[in-house]
Amino acid sequence: MPYHECFATDVSKIVGALPSEVVVMNQLTVNLHLLMTSFYRPTKERFKIICEKKPFPSDSYAFESQARLHGFDPAEAVIEIDYSDGYYTSTQQIIDTINQHANELAVVIIGGVNYYNGQLYNMKAITEATHKTGAYCGFDLAHAAGNAALELHNWNVDFACWCSYKYLNSGPGSVAGAFVHEKHHKSNLPRMAGWWGHNKENRFKMEPGFSPIESAEGWQLSNAPIFSMAAHRASVAIFAEAGMEALTAKSKQLTGYLEFCLNQINTNNSFKIITPANPAERGCQLSLLFNDKGREVFDALTANGVIADWRNPNVIRIAPVPLYNTFGDCYRFAKIVAEII
Repeated sequence: MPYHECFATDVSKIVGALPSEVVVMNQLTVNLHLLMTSFYRPTKERFKIICEKKPFPSDSYAFESQARLHGFDPAEAVIEIDYSDGYYTSTQQIIDTINQHANELAVVIIGGVNYYNGQLYNMKAITEATHKTGAYCGFDLAHAAGNAALELHNWNVDFACWCSYKYLNSGPGSVAGAFVHEKHHKSNLPRMAGWWGHNKENRFKMEPGFSPIESAEGWQLSNAPIFSMAAHRASVAIFAEAGMEALTAKSKQLTGYLEFCLNQINTNNSFKIITPANPAERGCQLSLLFNDKGREVFDALTANGVIADWRNPNVIRIAPVPLYNTFGDCYRFAKIVAEII
């Protein structure tokens, strides 16, 4: 099997897609803009973009700029679904918001896993609700790819994009990925065209007139970054060998055990876990919201050799990753936190 086909096959297993529906290219926000060029086609009546509360800033900037590009005011065009309880947004509230704006809705773009609180959204239900309104549905899977079980093809998702330097372990700034459902491969959706997305059979004729490859590859623009892809290829091969089913099973056990350990040591209510307790609504991330002195706790964790992540205000994100973290790591982390607080 050719190298690029092996790549597509392995990546497709991670996101639950057909090999023809995935392509490795560019960076996350570049891919988001390219896909919105095709799937955000606003009209005077249908122009709104729905996203979750507190999407990653790059997504917010993309949505705002895309709205302005089409002559709309982002304050009116971009709708953030608020939290229904603390830092949690129920699937029903998301569906209700979609239905509330049904006649004005152009596209729904949700982060598969919210970067801040770690909530894993019900992408199947969101996609179904969106399609009932006649709008497109896509996902930013930056914190979901390689973290959660995905079935993009079966869920009938229109498009998705993700980076590879978080759970896919391919290094900062490594090549990103995109998904376009096969139902759109032969469509006449507008897109930004490039030589690398032109049909391979006559690409080297160097003639005018863009003829896209009838797969997700048709959204490519330029040659692939080979060195970056080599590192990414090594990573996705490990995922393919381990299997997402086994990884997500261990992820639930690890995260559940870490949650148990943290609850045991949090006797003074120094922090609150704002990630949903339901294993079906999270990946391998727990976000700890501290009452105060969160930054001091984070700095002390770093001094103790813990690699965590700080997010204002007062949130420390922890990710027990099943490929390389252990139950012993979870126990030691909770013990360190107990000593600090």
